[in-house]
Amino acid sequence: MELDPLILSRIQFAFTISFHILFPSFTVGLACWIALLEGLWVGTGKWIYRSLSEFWTRIFALSFGLGVVSGIVMSYQFGTNWSRWSDTVGNVLGPLIQYEVVTAFFLEAAFLGILLFGRDRVPRGIHLMAACLVALGTVLSSFWILSANSWMHTPAGFEIRDGRYFVTDWWQVVFNPSFPYRLAHMLTAMFLTTSFVVAGISAWYLLKHKYHEHARLGLKMALAMITVLAPLQIFLGDLHGLNTLEHQPAKIAAMEGHWEGGPRAPLILFAIPDPATESNRWELGIEGLSSLILKHDLNGAVPGLKQFPPNERPDPRLVFWTFRVMVGIGMVMLAVAAIHVVLRLRGALFQTRWFQWTLVGCMPIGFVAILAGWFTTEVGRQPWVVYGHLRTADALTPSLSGEAALASLLTFVVAYTIIYGAGTYYLIRLLGIGPAVNREPPMAEGAGHGMRPMSGAETPAHTITNPE
Repeated sequence: MELDPLILSRIQFAFTISFHILFPSFTVGLACWIALLEGLWVGTGKWIYRSLSEFWTRIFALSFGLGVVSGIVMSYQFGTNWSRWSDTVGNVLGPLIQYEVVTAFFLEAAFLGILLFGRDRVPRGIHLMAACLVALGTVLSSFWILSANSWMHTPAGFEIRDGRYFVTDWWQVVFNPSFPYRLAHMLTAMFLTTSFVVAGISAWYLLKHKYHEHARLGLKMALAMITVLAPLQIFLGDLHGLNTLEHQPAKIAAMEGHWEGGPRAPLILFAIPDPATESNRWELGIEGLSSLILKHDLNGAVPGLKQFPPNERPDPRLVFWTFRVMVGIGMVMLAVAAIHVVLRLRGALFQTRWFQWTLVGCMPIGFVAILAGWFTTEVGRQPWVVYGHLRTADALTPSLSGEAALASLLTFVVAYTIIYGAGTYYLIRLLGIGPAVNREPPMAEGAGHGMRPMSGAETPAHTITNPE
């Protein structure tokens, strides 16, 4: 059997990016959650906020470390598997990726140490500042990475000279046409992902009658965030879809499963797209609803895949279903928000066990939605790596063999299974340990300003129990 290095390289990149994206999807929201808890601790002095912050900081540290490992490993593929892409677009995307390292990763790394080890060694305000700067670093990281990725979907501010891309306007490169929509949509998805994890863990503790006070507080705060963000995400998704319709109509046609396009296009609920016959099997749809959603007009004309040359169409078989998984999970999130409001108004939030079990079951749906959305976005861009300019096949390393691509893919699978299997096991153990339930100990004078090396010699005489 002949091994296709292009297909294997795409599978490898999909595999590594799928692992990597899970961790920033969680840690961006979690860093902001920790910063909020630290602010409440400093502002109110209530021990429970500190206890919750310490608990989730341990989770954050492990997740952040796993994310860094997967990110570093993933970046090597730019040179090994996609050297033509690196050489062609390096003048544009290289600086954007470097800005992420300099402005975001260095910021996170510098202040993460204070966040992890500075408790009771630095003033509370400094510890709060470290938490806020770590959170800011995660958001900045998302900013630059999404800017670079969005540029490949809606390239702008460049010119091509001798087969290479050169920047003509950095503002247009960074704030390319799809970037604001994708940034807002992705950040909201990250915050929702974290909120569902916090809500699910809190509900689990309530069901098991553990850490009752912490669980009630975490559940209330997470559900409040979900109630605000779930409807907002649907609105942002609509805006993002309209932007995609303007700049990548072939992707929209694949997502919707439209072959013919035209006015009064149906919203296809179920179908099996068949590229060989350029039609759908077992199609079930609602007449005119797709036109209404995409054009805000029942008679609006929408694009169809047949309007594009066969070699410029994305394959709808995967995109069609990943898009529906993402939208379906969005509807589940909206339903959770609505049920929360009803139970909150009735005063039955902490007594409704079936809803708590539902939240436990919903813990992974944010991750699934992000992966489904990412596959929809990236597979829907094909056959282009820089949309409309550079084909994916032309971005591959020329000398890469199928055997080498397969060997590296299998190596990644084995290594990731070991590393992330161990990481997941340790993460489950941390969740099982739970937050500290002890109340705040009495604060001695000068506490919160750091312990000096000889501070033990300054212990008041009346506290010494063994003079010998």
